[in-house]
Amino acid sequence: MTSLRTAVICSKLGKHGRTLLSHLKNTNINANKSSIRTFMRAVQIQKFGGPEVLQVDHVQVPEEKDHEVLVQVKCCGINPIDVYIREGGFAVLPPLPLILGKEVSGTVIKKGKDVTKFKEGDRVYCCLPWNGGYAENVVCSEDHTFLLSEKLSFPQGAGMYVPYFTAYRALVIKCKMQAGENILIHGASGAVGIAAVQLAKNRGLCVVGTAGTEAGLEVVRKAGADYVFNHREADHLKRAYETTDGKGFDVLLENMAHINLGKDLMVLSQQARLAVVGSRDEVKVIPRHLIYTEAMVVGIKLLANTKEEMQEMGNALYEGANAGWVNPIIDQEFDFDSAKEAHSLILSNRGARGKLVFKT
Repeated sequence: MTSLRTAVICSKLGKHGRTLLSHLKNTNINANKSSIRTFMRAVQIQKFGGPEVLQVDHVQVPEEKDHEVLVQVKCCGINPIDVYIREGGFAVLPPLPLILGKEVSGTVIKKGKDVTKFKEGDRVYCCLPWNGGYAENVVCSEDHTFLLSEKLSFPQGAGMYVPYFTAYRALVIKCKMQAGENILIHGASGAVGIAAVQLAKNRGLCVVGTAGTEAGLEVVRKAGADYVFNHREADHLKRAYETTDGKGFDVLLENMAHINLGKDLMVLSQQARLAVVGSRDEVKVIPRHLIYTEAMVVGIKLLANTKEEMQEMGNALYEGANAGWVNPIIDQEFDFDSAKEAHSLILSNRGARGKLVFKT
């Protein structure tokens, strides 16, 4: 209720004061009905370009549809794809102005009338199709929203969708990895690489991971890799191959295809499967290596997941988190005002050491 002091002040202002008092009372009534604000802070761009185009603005809180939940965001994942979109590096781009971000964690504060899986107060993480994540609130379809295990923090929850769903699609759905096989994860100290190490180790594979710094190598070891090698060393691939006793790798996950793909084809086993999850440029390959091994090379696109595959992943990863083997490693946390710094860091040459996230 409006305070007596406020009422007295408004009465002294005459007609305008009475109007203000009425507005304040209505505001308080509405606030009692719902704690949802009208505006929120968000990081968005008005044009494509470098980190300097990122700006923090106040924008309207989105309104959920019948099949969607409105989530109060606690943390937002920061991914290389956000940088590529910001730079305008895709053939098809979302319209401007644009709020970046594909994954968030937080709590459900409102739900559409057709939502049955979630209730207000649920801890969740959301898988956003293109954008919208760098904000204090998001709306997400029920089918792309998943319960966050109580064993994971909100920063870890913001590192579930892109890393773990990518690794799962690549290794389980596409490469169909099997216990006892050898796997090489090129670039294993980044968020996707760590997820791949944990997933492959849980499935019973012999895991070889690479990183570019000592700190990164230690992260890969802690994630569960059986062997680690520094991919900045010229002979790292030869030494990695030796761990297979000359057989080659049955499965290979490649985060930097424009650098490694040509050489990757030389260390594959017969009938091997190679998943490309990242590349920034063209690459030269010698096809006869594929002919010799009859290996398969497949690209990975998160948006290709079906509703059933999304549910399979969400269930498996929820169980994995409760069991302890799904354990996102957080490198650094930023606030929105440090967005330029975060985007400059994510593609730097310092070497990955886990996930970068925003905290709201």
